[in-house]
Amino acid sequence: METAGFAASLVAECAPASSSSASASPPVGTGSTGDAEMGPADPLKSETGPADPLKSIPKSPIVILMIGMAGSGKSTWMHRMVIRLQSQKKRVYTINLDPAVRNVAYPVNVDIRDTVNYKEVMKHFGLGPNGGIMTSLNLFATKFDQVLALIDKRAPDLDYVLIDTPGQIEVFNWSASGQIILDSLAVSFPTVVCYVTDTARCAKPVTFMSNMLYACSILYKTKLPFIIAFNKVDVMSHSFLIEWMEDFEKVGQALSRESSYVASLARSMSLAMEEFYRNIRSVGVSAVTGQGCEDFERAVREAAEEFHTEYVPFLQEQRRDIEEKRQHAIDEQIKAFERSTNRAKATKRSREGGLDEMDGDDMEELEKDVRDFSIQER
Repeated sequence: METAGFAASLVAECAPASSSSASASPPVGTGSTGDAEMGPADPLKSETGPADPLKSIPKSPIVILMIGMAGSGKSTWMHRMVIRLQSQKKRVYTINLDPAVRNVAYPVNVDIRDTVNYKEVMKHFGLGPNGGIMTSLNLFATKFDQVLALIDKRAPDLDYVLIDTPGQIEVFNWSASGQIILDSLAVSFPTVVCYVTDTARCAKPVTFMSNMLYACSILYKTKLPFIIAFNKVDVMSHSFLIEWMEDFEKVGQALSRESSYVASLARSMSLAMEEFYRNIRSVGVSAVTGQGCEDFERAVREAAEEFHTEYVPFLQEQRRDIEEKRQHAIDEQIKAFERSTNRAKATKRSREGGLDEMDGDDMEELEKDVRDFSIQER
């Protein structure tokens, strides 16, 4: 093992090169200062302050979380939206939550890669690529309040916050980190989930049903306004998917040509999914050509309005329970990291006949950095 910089490479230092570059990192796009109120980052302030922060959640910036399977084109779609919104003089703030991505086409304000080195996480905890990504995001989520503080500082000058995520959508199906991130955002800003789907890969009805079940699962997990973006309509029109969503008999006919057990299961579930289809927003888009951007923007505005009319009242009823669950999830992530660290120490002892003093110091330094690391803008 290399002797220097172990902890710094695992939890990368984010100190700015100069005070001016850290404090003046501009959001993408230009425009005059908006009149939006700043949304509070801490939902517990309502119990000590004079005002209820949930009643002062601003109309903007609108947070759009891009979720989708690997290869669905969500990062390319996010790039397309950044370019379009910037051309409209909208003020955009971008966040990358994918620790394994090599290149990002759009300018990034906050990048998880500046804080957590997922390859070092893989190496020192003996994880595969998926486990490394999940663990990196779990560590980052424990400090997500710092991201909220950065957004909060810029909020009066922003129209949109776009967040890119890894292709491991299980982050938002069952992982605590996804719930921490979404709950934190939703109590501070109007938040919309965009589920990006590869239209061409949905040509088979079984694959379509699988994608819709994932979307349904994420919807009921997050309980946030939801948009399905059928991407790559420049390759294949999404009109047949809309027909399947609107007409139970047509998707049943398509499934009748399949003879597998999965097809039989999909047929039995398709009727139950009809209610989900009836109440979901869906648009066809192309990240390459820009087709459907206007429809998507309209869907986002409608979803943001739904957030204020339906989700905020739900938050007011469930505020304490949501905050307790969020804090519990953060504590569990810290404990899970400590358990993983102890297992890594034990594994090194068993493999190498004992943990030398240098390795022990590295592990202790790592634990300290994970508890104390800070997130900064680029």
